[in-house]
Amino acid sequence: RVLSLELNKDRDVERIHGSGINTLDIEPVEGRYMLSGGSDGVIVLYDLENLSRKPSYTCKALCSVGRSHPDVHRFSVETVQWYPHDTGMFTSSSFDKTLKIWDTNTLQTADVFHFEGTVYSHHMSPVATKHCLIAVGTKSPKVQLCDLKSGSCSHILQGHRQEVLAVSWSPRHEYVLATASADSKVKLWDVRRATGCLTTLDQHNGEKSKASSEAANTAHNGRVNGLCYTSDGLHLLTIGTDDRMRLWNSSTGENTLVNYGKVCNESRKGLKFTISCGCSPEFAFVPYGSTIAVYTIFSGELITMLRGHYNTVDCCVFQPNFQELYSGSKDCNILAWIPALREPVPDDVSDKSLPQQHLNPAYEDAWSSSDDEG
Repeated sequence: RVLSLELNKDRDVERIHGSGINTLDIEPVEGRYMLSGGSDGVIVLYDLENLSRKPSYTCKALCSVGRSHPDVHRFSVETVQWYPHDTGMFTSSSFDKTLKIWDTNTLQTADVFHFEGTVYSHHMSPVATKHCLIAVGTKSPKVQLCDLKSGSCSHILQGHRQEVLAVSWSPRHEYVLATASADSKVKLWDVRRATGCLTTLDQHNGEKSKASSEAANTAHNGRVNGLCYTSDGLHLLTIGTDDRMRLWNSSTGENTLVNYGKVCNESRKGLKFTISCGCSPEFAFVPYGSTIAVYTIFSGELITMLRGHYNTVDCCVFQPNFQELYSGSKDCNILAWIPALREPVPDDVSDKSLPQQHLNPAYEDAWSSSDDEG
């Protein structure tokens, strides 16, 4: 289904944003509601379900935090995220140096965290049961941890030298956090440890820097502005302004050396890319100019470029229940990419007369029956 993603002619997402769309998130409970955040501070909540039951429909905006809302962000919203366990709450962070916790039903802020610098990214753990920490990456090199329970921002992770552009909790271990910075480094932390940092990823796998200390380890030769775990948490994908994407073993910190070729990345801030879930093999969807590049994660093959936006794509999000993709762009549009339905074959045509289609290797069934082998 992912290999046949195309711009869907029958599905629109209602156009509300009057400026570029920086961030999208689909809630993990039902996979039905989507949030978007714009560069004018506006946040919109959509229902992706087809309530009309007609083949052609528009995903309606249910509500929005518009410019006239008393609690609206003053500047660009960089990250929105649903509370992972129910849809009654969501979070947003902005260049106005705040992280806001929203009550979905009233659209009022339940809490606001203030920071000294611009907020680039924040993330809540999808699997945590023992903590309610929100990791926040800001213009400061310190990673902030905000506790939803106490409302305090007491915990700080120190180790980066420059601004922190992306943060992501492991979907496997609730205390493990990955952070990406403009200092070319990606660090993995265990937030229970006093020193915090578990490892600093090294693109050379220790070859070059055996003589020097771990302090020399860099993940990219430029700013690292995006990271995303695979859904099983075993690997971490990072992207940098050196036009490279790298896949890491998240438990050993090893660079797997998968070659994705040149991955153009001119973003001055965090880049919101995503990884499929429930596919074999898994795919990465990476904003690439006004297109979205689709790569197979483990072979590094560029499968296709999804074209449809008129301007730079800033974010994309995957809907695993139906294997769909949504993307947001500076052109103010959110586009829905839906797997193309295969044309039905008429019954009277026998299989033998059909030309054998050349399948992309990712489509091919790797299942084998032991009868054939014996």
